[in-house]
Amino acid sequence: QVQLLESGGGLVQAGGSLRLSCGSSGIIFSTKHMAWYRQAPGKQRELVAGISSGGSTNYADSVQGRFTISRDNAKNTVYLQMNSLKPEDTAVYYCAATRQRQLPTREYEYDYWGQGTQVTVSS
Repeated sequence: QVQLLESGGGLVQAGGSLRLSCGSSGIIFSTKHMAWYRQAPGKQRELVAGISSGGSTNYADSVQGRFTISRDNAKNTVYLQMNSLKPEDTAVYYCAATRQRQLPTREYEYDYWGQGTQVTVSS
């Protein structure tokens, strides 16, 4: 059974930092492309950042230069370092994994999802 478990969310002031973690089990983590998505109240879920099994990354324009996605295959964990947080970053953040050959950007191409972790940025 595949499980993705996010942690590290919380309440932070604007300009602050948080580091999200997503541990996995039930998959061969090193072979999977991974991503972080987020969903703000009343909005659609959107891609934040993705990382391929080989370490290539992509980012949403809104977080480029502020967020960094990384992975530790030895720990079966993907991370999202979030700096210079803004109130508009407030959302539930989800970890996702895919069996696709290429790193995808479309939500439906991800096969496995975590339950999410809340990030709230106060102004």
